[in-house]
Amino acid sequence: MAQWTSAVGAPQLARLLNSQQDRPAGPGTRRPPAYRALADGIRLLVLEGRVPVAARLPAERELALSLSVSRTTVAAAYEALRAEGFLESRRGAGSWTAVPAGNPLPARGLEPLPPEALGSMIDLGCAALPAPEPWLTRAVQGALEELPPYAHTHGDYPAGLPALRSMIAERYTARGIPTMPEQIMVTTGAMGAIDAICHLFAGRGERIAVESPSYANILQLMREAGARLVPVAMAEGLTGWDMDRWRQVLRDAAPRIAYVVADFHNPTGALADDDQRRRLVEAARSAGTVLIADETMSELHLDGDLEMPRPVCAFDPAGSTVVTVGSASKAFWAGMRIGWVRAAPDVIRSLVAARAYADLGTPVVEQLAVNWLFSTRGWEHAVELRRDQARENRDALVVAVRRELPTWEFEVPKGGLTLWVRAGGLSGSRLAEAGERVGVRVPSGPRFGVDGAFEGYVRLPFTVGGAVAEEAAARLAAAVRLVESGSGGGETPRTFVA
Repeated sequence: MAQWTSAVGAPQLARLLNSQQDRPAGPGTRRPPAYRALADGIRLLVLEGRVPVAARLPAERELALSLSVSRTTVAAAYEALRAEGFLESRRGAGSWTAVPAGNPLPARGLEPLPPEALGSMIDLGCAALPAPEPWLTRAVQGALEELPPYAHTHGDYPAGLPALRSMIAERYTARGIPTMPEQIMVTTGAMGAIDAICHLFAGRGERIAVESPSYANILQLMREAGARLVPVAMAEGLTGWDMDRWRQVLRDAAPRIAYVVADFHNPTGALADDDQRRRLVEAARSAGTVLIADETMSELHLDGDLEMPRPVCAFDPAGSTVVTVGSASKAFWAGMRIGWVRAAPDVIRSLVAARAYADLGTPVVEQLAVNWLFSTRGWEHAVELRRDQARENRDALVVAVRRELPTWEFEVPKGGLTLWVRAGGLSGSRLAEAGERVGVRVPSGPRFGVDGAFEGYVRLPFTVGGAVAEEAAARLAAAVRLVESGSGGGETPRTFVA
């Protein structure tokens, strides 16, 4: 019986391999044999999670044709992978990917580093800050004081606690977006909200337009739901969206859903302006596309002279096109798994009805804690503390990276939590692998793209500051030296050109 559970075709594998970029070899630098470069490339794809474990690889002849190399080269690469434990084969069943005994399974998203590993590893994989105390403690204490009446109920509130729904609606109304509680559903984080929206509007095989790059965990969520992702390139720098490309994709591909982060985009930090928001809503309405606007970063504006654009939903007064997602996770604390959806009442009713077959509802105590923050202005105090911390971290990380890695290119965003960095012509995947060896965890660019894009990038969240930011930059510089020397997880492979 075959041991593989999925398959990767030869053209797809060739595209992934071709995306792996490295600097041209300098004078006197020895290139590895072709089979070794191919084996290293496939191994790296497995370690990155971009080729799943237990995925059947194409036959030797098929891959050789797609890569324009000899079948002998592919056969030797497969043999090397088998010897290293990254490939298993059986006559009649083919060959499938594996990981050697004792190696952790690769994550296809961005999972937080276990707290017990933080002493030896600087974690730049997760764009989240520690809780803004004393506000977390005060919020939980306030929630416990309000808990007794709810403890006498069954505790299931599929739409969310009425008090919190009303409070969220009031906050939208205060921003100039008249909103009723019936337009709000409280969810278990923004991920829970977007998962519910995707299941409601987009069945398996439906097209979903996404910014390119986009948030890695959302991309993976959509892939797991069976969506066909249609990437739309961002505009240059931090200027938001390329509206010509968006109009073309919405017109030609007619995606059922489009997912965007207008406010301090993750990972680039871009901020879409009012005109871009208005034009995108109009284009989505014309195409019949539901536009998911992710506002999780919207309150993390860090520069005092910045005038924030209006919310995306402000350009959809009828409420027929835009579904807004918000969350406490980025602006307050990732451990506070409270998110929400703002949409037309009929959409909210459909989401609530479908929830009976998912998680039934969001924890009551956490909802009460967020409601306490909103109702006492504790939220504003906590978010201001969060902005101060993020601003200091951003400035410290920018100085450290520019000193230690002067060839790396990036623009400094005016908000959010992330730097999107072009890594001086090196492979982001190889930097991520080398970083693990020198004690810094950093996500590579392809995690934020579709089918191998952005290999030359890494994302650096400004979640550390001071001496830790300086040490993180120094360790990244050490990772660069490993990759340049050919020691970063094997010899430096060449780029395959089909």
